[in-house]
Amino acid sequence: MTEVSVKEELLKRLEEKNDRMIEIRRYLHAHPELSFKEDKTAKYIQDFYKEKECDVRANVGGNGVVVTIDSGKPGKTIGIRADFDALPITEETDLPFASQNPGVMHACGHDGHTAYMLILGETLIEMKDKLEGKVVILHQHAEEVPPGGAISMIADGALDGVDNVFGIHVMSEMESGKIFYRPGNVQTGRSYFKVTINGVGGHGSSPHKAKDAIVAASHFVVTLQSVVSRALSPFDVGSITIGNFDGKGSFNVIKDKVTLEGDVRSMSDEAQATIEREVRAKLDGISAMFGVTYDLDYKNDYPVLYNDPEITEFGVNVLRNTDIPELTGVEMCEPQPPSEDFAYYAKERPSMFFYVGATPENGKAYPHHNPKFDIDEKSLMISAKAMGAIVVDYLKGSSK
Repeated sequence: MTEVSVKEELLKRLEEKNDRMIEIRRYLHAHPELSFKEDKTAKYIQDFYKEKECDVRANVGGNGVVVTIDSGKPGKTIGIRADFDALPITEETDLPFASQNPGVMHACGHDGHTAYMLILGETLIEMKDKLEGKVVILHQHAEEVPPGGAISMIADGALDGVDNVFGIHVMSEMESGKIFYRPGNVQTGRSYFKVTINGVGGHGSSPHKAKDAIVAASHFVVTLQSVVSRALSPFDVGSITIGNFDGKGSFNVIKDKVTLEGDVRSMSDEAQATIEREVRAKLDGISAMFGVTYDLDYKNDYPVLYNDPEITEFGVNVLRNTDIPELTGVEMCEPQPPSEDFAYYAKERPSMFFYVGATPENGKAYPHHNPKFDIDEKSLMISAKAMGAIVVDYLKGSSK
């Protein structure tokens, strides 16, 4: 049997398991668990691989599960990743398999990621004697909540021996039937800060005896708006959002303390560093101007996601040259604003992260993290075939 027919056989076997794939996705959708609390989901994944010819490591960096499929032949080692946590959202879809856990929902497609990966993993195990090298499946917990599961799994050896990593995200607002990609920086890095402005409280009738924390904090919010427009290059991308301003109090009392929380997005490591430096400088200025002090907690949690151009070109060529009937196009997309902790794998190994369109058949596409979020389940088979094709072509001749 030739290597080309190995891929054809893999795709055929995947097609035969489509109903099981959808069944798994719907079970997981009905039983979501929050980040770092995915104990039952992790156990479900572990149990799926029982009695199968593979090595399973549980509790990797937390609830992570690493599955190694060894062909028994020399060659490269490819890592493929799927996340499995859910979100603190009350579902409003009316699906027959809607969440049975109040206030928790798979509103980002991670149920679909896990379903396609389980079926793909099972099929690769069945065919491992026809492969070369190794496949390492990274079933990752806690993508949604910093510091995320990727960084702890890496620290626990999940990438040991892995040469390159590939990942997929289904996208509800991208056209179903198509795959989208972009080389280079593709998703923003994310930072979080919490700052408390400490002033001196007082009565509204005697403002000269107080140091008004609300006034100081308000100036801080306004001056932040100059960071992106004046501190970043016009060719770089960044944003700062103050999502929480806790200044509630009595109308005639000058607040002695105000707490703010901010979200920072950037499209390069340099921009991420520049914004942090500017936030700290603005706070120093506000402190001197208004005679207040501040306490700052600033965290750069997810890095910018970088797709290695060479690895991405390889993946795109595989996708364009593989006969996947469900796939109607492979297109370059714009950079994506959300952050993604797959970025940690990409910092360690040259990697590719790409997107599978999943607009529901009824055309009502709700964004990720929306209580009405849903996906076209045809995206699962496209994901499985796309990743399966990449695995086969990547390992083909890798021992040479």
